[in-house]
Amino acid sequence: MGIIEKLLGLFTSHMAMDLGTANTLIYLKGEGIVLNEPSVVAVDNSAGRVIAVGRQAKEYIGRTPPNISAVRPLKDGVIADFDVARAMIKYFLERVRKEKKVSRPKMVVGVPSGITQVEKKAVIDACLQVGIRSIYLIEEPMAAAIGSDMPIELPRGNMIVDIGGGTTEVAIISLSAIAYSESLRVAGDELDESIVRYLQRKHQLSIGLIAAEKLKIDHASLYPTSDEEINVVGKDILTGAPRSIKISKREIAEAIEEPVSAIIDAIRRALEKLPPEFVSDLNESGMVLTGGGALLKGLKERIEFETGITVSVSDDPLTSVVMGAGRALEDMKKYKRVFIN
Repeated sequence: MGIIEKLLGLFTSHMAMDLGTANTLIYLKGEGIVLNEPSVVAVDNSAGRVIAVGRQAKEYIGRTPPNISAVRPLKDGVIADFDVARAMIKYFLERVRKEKKVSRPKMVVGVPSGITQVEKKAVIDACLQVGIRSIYLIEEPMAAAIGSDMPIELPRGNMIVDIGGGTTEVAIISLSAIAYSESLRVAGDELDESIVRYLQRKHQLSIGLIAAEKLKIDHASLYPTSDEEINVVGKDILTGAPRSIKISKREIAEAIEEPVSAIIDAIRRALEKLPPEFVSDLNESGMVLTGGGALLKGLKERIEFETGITVSVSDDPLTSVVMGAGRALEDMKKYKRVFIN
């Protein structure tokens, strides 16, 4: 490859990003997913500088001395701490640009469907300030639908439920546009917090969010089939001493019932508001679950039972948003109607 081709290569690799509450994923045109890291930043408060980002920073959560904070700059799918978010985006992009020799790229960014103008501006500003040339925003449920191979361009209702870390997006898509959407700020994080609150209330045991997330991933099921008991280690709320208890899978199901019901209620609301034509489309094609929450055991069956509509889970629910944003990036002419800015 000659010098000119190399130089052209520097300027033609564009990116797509799923800036999620729990994880940030980056897709590079022609290569696929090149980064998948937790959306966490560790900050030295006394010096005001970033000391770790991503996986390394996530290990700091709940384990930091007073002068260090482990911050998740996105809350409910949008930027809550602009300076920290900018530092995180800059770190991730510089890593990809260094490894892959990319310069001043175009970028497609997935955002929640309920995003406000102020939140939209915060995302665009953060990207522009770290050297992105032009930014295209795509709503996460639309990106997830493209990434899940749904026929979004047809004149029929396609229903997607994207359960991420901070938000659950319920959307009906027809003719490459969102006909109905609801962005519910109840998702994976809320399930973790419910487990923490349940153990505090019922067992007077305090555990961290990372431990609660591990319990959810390893043991949570909405239809537990056994009385298997799980050992949980935490801090006794009354004495402050370390304590170990055993809880059943049924208790974990009980702990997460409230947020699960809120997600199912949002799906029901969507179905109630739909024209009859869309409902008959959904009876034929069913709905697709995506996002990390789609991996919750028994959720697919529970939604089918509550709504009477067939549910399928996306092939790779954790990456469908960034894969859909990446496809839109690869063929911007075909997908020009899906961008919202």
